[in-house]
Amino acid sequence: QVQLVESGGGSVQAGGALKLSCAASGHGGARFIGWFRQAPGKEREFVATIRWSGGNTYYADSVKGRFTISRDNAKTTVYLQMSSLKPEDTAVYYCAVGLRTILSEASNPRGYNYWGQGTQVTVSS
Repeated sequence: QVQLVESGGGSVQAGGALKLSCAASGHGGARFIGWFRQAPGKEREFVATIRWSGGNTYYADSVKGRFTISRDNAKTTVYLQMSSLKPEDTAVYYCAVGLRTILSEASNPRGYNYWGQGTQVTVSS
């Protein structure tokens, strides 16, 4: 059973930085592990993902150059380093595991099978 637990959210001022963590277990068969976010009244949107076998990373245009997805050497934790934060980055951030995800669906929430409970990120102007 895949379990995901996010942490590291909080409140920061615009221009600040936060590092989110996603502790994963039971994810040995993952193809992709990604970060998504959902703001109030909006649909869940793709932020970044990492191909589990090769470590290739992919980003939404809105965060490219500001956010970095990575994993630890033990492959038990996925990180999202966020910098130059903007008020529009405010959302609940979720990590997710895709067991059968292919690259063309790696930015689609429907391509992921398991989700964490989310962690709130609030950026004030």
